[in-house]
Amino acid sequence: MKRVLVVVCMALIVFSCGSKKRAASKSKNKTKTERVVKTPEVKKPTVETPSEYPVKKKVVISNSPIDDYIALYSDIAQEEMRLYQIPASITLAQGILESSSGRGRLAVEANNHFGIKCHEWTGARIYHDDDADQECFRKYNDAKYSYRDHSLFLKERKRYYKLFELEIDDYEGWAKGLKAAGYATDRKYPDKLISLIERYELYKYDEIVTGKKTRVAEVSSSMESSHRVVKGDTLYSLSKRYNTTVENLKRLNNLSSNNLNIGDLIVVKSN
Repeated sequence: MKRVLVVVCMALIVFSCGSKKRAASKSKNKTKTERVVKTPEVKKPTVETPSEYPVKKKVVISNSPIDDYIALYSDIAQEEMRLYQIPASITLAQGILESSSGRGRLAVEANNHFGIKCHEWTGARIYHDDDADQECFRKYNDAKYSYRDHSLFLKERKRYYKLFELEIDDYEGWAKGLKAAGYATDRKYPDKLISLIERYELYKYDEIVTGKKTRVAEVSSSMESSHRVVKGDTLYSLSKRYNTTVENLKRLNNLSSNNLNIGDLIVVKSN
């Protein structure tokens, strides 16, 4: 009887140990599963800085600095004509001649396209050798102000009043009248203006404003007596080409040195 009890007890002990092991094994194999929620990534909008925006600039490309100048300033000259009754052709021709097509020192450093000196001017100024050493010239923040000042300069001075009695499209009369009123000391000044106006058909800008055809003056002789400077030209080569002398060319054009700028209009013969 004792043996039976011992066997039963042993069997119960073995059974209970096996159950614990199976329970422990199950608990070890059981893994926790966590639910992971992903938040969608929100992309921030990119903001362009002003420097990244395309900047549109008026680009003028040609083989002639004078053509470039006309393209840049013809609109301003026409507006001045509408406001102050000064032929756009005259304004453009003066600008081309006085500023060396916008490449002269006064135009580049002072936006002064018409060689207007200080006189009673109280604004910014620049000093430049002209008829005398280190003369005072007006300085502007923008070339358009030079154009406006040119209009006012002619309109408000009594010595130019006769110009405004001429027909608004009489560029020949204006060219001669400017010289007569003392705008320039160069005696060939009218011929140079007229030559520029006809060579580059600047009178067409007068026609846009007036709405009528301009009478083209017969000044072929002035066209034949002038030369447009191109690359390689020198006073010496021009003197040989037109059978004259370097000194005569300098005298006709009021030149103090032998330097020439491409695009300049040089008088080569005296009518």
